[in-house]
Amino acid sequence: MTRPMTPAQRGFTLIEVLVALAIVAIALLAGLQATSALTRNALRQAEVLLAHLCAENTLVAIRLGQQMPPVGDSTQTCEQAGRTLNVSLVVRPTPNPLFRRADAQVLDGDLPVLRLTTIVGRR
Repeated sequence: MTRPMTPAQRGFTLIEVLVALAIVAIALLAGLQATSALTRNALRQAEVLLAHLCAENTLVAIRLGQQMPPVGDSTQTCEQAGRTLNVSLVVRPTPNPLFRRADAQVLDGDLPVLRLTTIVGRR
């Protein structure tokens, strides 16, 4: 024969259920924030990788050129992985006239993503 249950043995109270739901909600929120941070980081790394390819290609083209690059500023576009990025190339003289400094800054719209610098010498 089964004993009848007393009110204390019937189940969880409303307070216990609400506390359990609050704990689960906090854990899920923390997991969502971590996932969001990982996603933003992965997107940023992909953007920097594409920008690095654009800047490196621009600087290699200058190094492979037969002449010293002219002093001045120029802008060109670079397409990588279906995205179009702008590369701002700044060539400045150095104290040694046999060398020039070349800065390639990659922009996504108006936002700078990456800057690479090299020194180019006469051949």
